[in-house]
Amino acid sequence: MSTERLSPESSTDSRTVRQRTLPQIGDSGQELLRGATVAVVGAGGLGSPVIQYLAAAGIGTLHVIDDDVVELSNLNRQTLHGVDTVGRAKTDGAVAAAHRLSPETTVVPHPVRLTDANAEDLLAGAEVVLDGSDSFTTRFVIHRAATALGIPVVFGALMQWNAQVTVFWSDPPAEAGLSPVVLTDVFEDDDATHAAPGCAEAGVLGAVVGITGSLMALEAIKLVLGTGNPLVGRMMVIDGLAGTTAEIPLAGSATSTSPSAGPTTAAHPVSPDAIDPRAMWIDVRRTEESRERPGPPGTVELPLDRLLRLDTGPQTPLPHDHPLSSVSPDRVLLPFCASGPRSAAAARHLTALGWPVLGYLDGGLPEEAPRG
Repeated sequence: MSTERLSPESSTDSRTVRQRTLPQIGDSGQELLRGATVAVVGAGGLGSPVIQYLAAAGIGTLHVIDDDVVELSNLNRQTLHGVDTVGRAKTDGAVAAAHRLSPETTVVPHPVRLTDANAEDLLAGAEVVLDGSDSFTTRFVIHRAATALGIPVVFGALMQWNAQVTVFWSDPPAEAGLSPVVLTDVFEDDDATHAAPGCAEAGVLGAVVGITGSLMALEAIKLVLGTGNPLVGRMMVIDGLAGTTAEIPLAGSATSTSPSAGPTTAAHPVSPDAIDPRAMWIDVRRTEESRERPGPPGTVELPLDRLLRLDTGPQTPLPHDHPLSSVSPDRVLLPFCASGPRSAAAARHLTALGWPVLGYLDGGLPEEAPRG
């Protein structure tokens, strides 16, 4: 992964500013996205929103695998393509669309059919695979290769007005608290499964495809960032005609979640007039906010996006350049932000990891912060 900081003048910096404002992303998360390699199988209906949203998010490298060409009947749902590209390779449309949205994203086209003979070579190096195929033959090829490589597969399936989205992962990290669930836990590799009709036989509405592909892109982004609850062990079922969604638990689903999934430990507000003098002030605001209105002397600047990626407690040595690497045993941490919500999230996360936390500063940085 590249560790080069984003330049404020860069086009990527300007284009992604709205998502970098999210505390779960920030500059550090954007660097993760920029350093990520993602494989997309299929540049058709599901691949269209997947490729466009992943490129727009700033994913660094996309490998797009599809041996098909554009047909007129594709265009109700395959928005990468148009009437002017009928007869051309679908991977060409992927390259062009990604370049329009994110010139910094490298798209590697593979206009070949995915098979057991080439799948591991084509998928090796990807952090996530997105299965946008329309054939269980291809889906089982992806399953076998991803299982061998230990990488997660974001799965999307369509049937008329309905759709399914989940994440299959044969080897999730232990700290995620997720149990392995793979394609064959849900679908038998037998004649009945392979005989299931595809979009050409059953029909499909383009808007349902767009919703499904967007959800798949969201799952991939969460996996790259290591944030939120991925759909491992859970299948989201969408009924577009009824306007409903449901969730089906899958065999082997986890009963626990990672610390980043949400508040697991209570944290209480601390008023400015009740601050322990031993408190180490932790500024979790964005860098530009801290620059505009600095905290008191001795404040440690640790933007929330970077803090939420901390996954160890005070007993585990941190890199020497980490802002918390020199916290002494007699200090307690006091996160603060502009108004309170971000510092509350920081206090919960630090407490869950075992750090000594006083609480979070109620109401954000006061007008007259202590000066020493």
